[in-house]
Amino acid sequence: MSTPLPAQLDRIAARYATKPAVSDFGAAIEQPSTGFTWGYGNTDQPYFIASITKLYTAAMIMQLRAEGALTLDTPAADLLGADTMRGLVVHDGHDYGPAITVRELLTQTSGIPDYYEQKRPDGTTMADEMLRVDIARSFDDYLETARSMPSRFAPSTPGRAQYCDTNYQLLGRIIEVATSGSFDDALRRRILEPIGLPHTWLFTPHTLDRYDEVATIRHGRNRLHIPKTIASFPPDGAVVSTVTDQVRFLRAFIAGELFPSSYLAEMTARWHSVFSPLIPIHYGIGMMRYRQPRWQNPFTPNPPMIGHSGAFGTVLYHVPDRDLYLAATVNQMRSVSLSHTLLLRLVSRFS
Repeated sequence: MSTPLPAQLDRIAARYATKPAVSDFGAAIEQPSTGFTWGYGNTDQPYFIASITKLYTAAMIMQLRAEGALTLDTPAADLLGADTMRGLVVHDGHDYGPAITVRELLTQTSGIPDYYEQKRPDGTTMADEMLRVDIARSFDDYLETARSMPSRFAPSTPGRAQYCDTNYQLLGRIIEVATSGSFDDALRRRILEPIGLPHTWLFTPHTLDRYDEVATIRHGRNRLHIPKTIASFPPDGAVVSTVTDQVRFLRAFIAGELFPSSYLAEMTARWHSVFSPLIPIHYGIGMMRYRQPRWQNPFTPNPPMIGHSGAFGTVLYHVPDRDLYLAATVNQMRSVSLSHTLLLRLVSRFS
């Protein structure tokens, strides 16, 4: 007698949940076509979803597009002012900053330096710094940092893209300008309340005292206490959620509950490599595609998945070929591949 599917998934999840590096494990799966649902761990435990926040930002940009507040080809300078964009991408004496478009920000093809992982003039990165010290930063701080670093390519250079958090800081400010309010207010009014995400909220300087309510983040075996740092990431990494709320959000994102469903085909039509060739993650318009190369798993290839992942060991993906929605977190920064190998093992149980 074959093992029931839930038991197979439980067995996989249990192996990951008990790993020494994993903190506050949680996972959830839904398959709408069959009505199948599954969860493991504390599915009501809030956790920092990290860069999956970018999906929320992209959804609101698409809403503003549908409302006529902007187009994908609107220069960001038209919305934020030329001074904000000036000096962010300079090549051969030419400043491309004022010409950068909303599309280039969403697709990670702007050429703007990444304030988070790119090396600063002193050779350090913010990603490393935050492991040692908790510092509050501002939008202007991030732009100043980006201006101090060399741009790797001019906007929309064929074949070039770079995963860049600075792009999403700018998109967050565009949302604030277009809605005449805070990013937090826009998030609540445009996403959390309309689709019903009761356990999802934005971590901000006003909610620093709620840090201990959220799942512990670890770097190796070390617990990270970085509330000021995370609160500085509103549009690119500061949303708190649960795995069940995450699945609900992604289903709404894919189904057209948040913005016209016709946009999704455009958002997933073209993919750009944003990391090294060995990392099988590509960027479309505001979202990632994770597709394991056939050579890595030639006998049981996995289908492509669309959604997003985050630096705290978080994943949120839709598998179109199998009508699956999966959310999981291991709350671990050092083992960056851990959550993706978990994802692949869970998906492999569905055919």
